[in-house]
Amino acid sequence: MAEMKPERVLVFTPHPDDAEFGVAGTVVRWISEGVDVVYAVCTNGDKGSGDPDMTSQKLVAIREAEQHAAAKLLGVSEVVFMRYPDQELENTPQFRKDLARLIRKFRPDIVVTSNPYHKYIWHRDHRICGRAVLDAVFPVARDRLAYPDLLEEGLQPHKVKEVWLWGSEDANHCSDITDSFDKKVAALCCHVSQVGDMPHDDLEKRMKERYREFAKDEDYDLGEAFYRIEILR
Repeated sequence: MAEMKPERVLVFTPHPDDAEFGVAGTVVRWISEGVDVVYAVCTNGDKGSGDPDMTSQKLVAIREAEQHAAAKLLGVSEVVFMRYPDQELENTPQFRKDLARLIRKFRPDIVVTSNPYHKYIWHRDHRICGRAVLDAVFPVARDRLAYPDLLEEGLQPHKVKEVWLWGSEDANHCSDITDSFDKKVAALCCHVSQVGDMPHDDLEKRMKERYREFAKDEDYDLGEAFYRIEILR
């Protein structure tokens, strides 16, 4: 399946920093091609610290600032913070409605999120975010009668054309990030609360090994891997 040229992309990331790991290299390429990219951060990341002096309230502010800095570096046009508590996502009607609201508002051609079917050890927020996003994409963002009150807000139904899932063990698509890898690493390094303890050279080396492995069967050096779904209905 040839890669489509989207006009708009909406990335649903479970926590601040997950999008930088999962899709930032492709985001840089899309933006360079004139694509509008929006981030929606599902949780506030308020549990992601081992610092005994850190509080959840302080951490939320830190992580939002880090995500803003990373998004600005990448050229992301807008960051929406949904602010659900870290480690407490559930695939509830309200969460699906909040996701559908953003899909109808931004009307993306492509939605990107975490793979909900990663085996065994996987952060529960990653699983639940991915599953809820898929449920929001199809059918509720598409179906007029799913949320009549969203129609009253002026949010018409929207049909997403593709979903890309990062963290997929059965990836079927690789995206060339050879030229955007350095900016991906720089954006990840904005998340000091998460990666600040790792020397930059070590982080870059580990990431380069990972993304070189993804691209081992391609005619380029570094790639991000996804399970790519074309929505035909």
